[in-house]
Amino acid sequence: MSCDTNRHYPEKPPAVYLFGTCLIDLFCPEAGMDTVRLLEREGIAVHFPAGQTCCGQPAYTSGFPDQARAVARSQLGLFPGPWPVVVPSGSCAGMMRHHYPKLFAGDPAQLAAAEALAERVFELSEFLLHVAKIQLQDSGRPATVALHTSCSARREMGTHRHARALLDQLPDVKLVTQEHEPECCGFGGTFSLKHPAISSAMAGDKIGALKESGAEAFVSADCGCMLNLNHTLQKRGDPFRGRHLATFLWQRTASVDEIDEIGKKTGEAP
Repeated sequence: MSCDTNRHYPEKPPAVYLFGTCLIDLFCPEAGMDTVRLLEREGIAVHFPAGQTCCGQPAYTSGFPDQARAVARSQLGLFPGPWPVVVPSGSCAGMMRHHYPKLFAGDPAQLAAAEALAERVFELSEFLLHVAKIQLQDSGRPATVALHTSCSARREMGTHRHARALLDQLPDVKLVTQEHEPECCGFGGTFSLKHPAISSAMAGDKIGALKESGAEAFVSADCGCMLNLNHTLQKRGDPFRGRHLATFLWQRTASVDEIDEIGKKTGEAP
């Protein structure tokens, strides 16, 4: 499945829905909060339907379409307004945009709802770049980073192009290319559980390429890949780490006043 190279982008909306993904909810909540901060700074209200769960991708890619359909069906009615649905994960966004219509191809009533939702789904970096038309102001120290995007994020949502364009707005960030950039990190959803030895070897190859690029850290728009690589590094005792794109962008562009305001709200102000 190729990405939407000729997709029509709407004008910046007053509000969006956030589909937070189960990995962000359980393992990377700060990436979700930084997503909200980036969007709200652009004057966009963020609505988070509490009933959302998984996008259904694990069941779908494991060959269980009925179970994936049941999970997807529970998401279809959660976004009744006309606003875009922003997803801080290329793989989850790709599932909702490209595969929900396939899941309901035999159910005309649900198919209409799936197609309508799919048209409103945007991966975060795609939304920031093409819909919000964000202009980032870099306030961080000089840094050299490499980009990692998940396989499906690259091929279905073009996340590598969108992320590069956002990082290019930061004058003190040098983006270097790793030799294995289009290759899988070994996570692959349930692949890492079914084939741990192969997955571990693939993660090792990816880490080697990232470090050989000269980067001091890596950035990823997909928490599954990021967690897989970071946990591999942690087991090795290697301090090299990756951050979610939303967190990286927020930390480099947040003003002192914005940081102070967040501290007041969270009780972490000095």
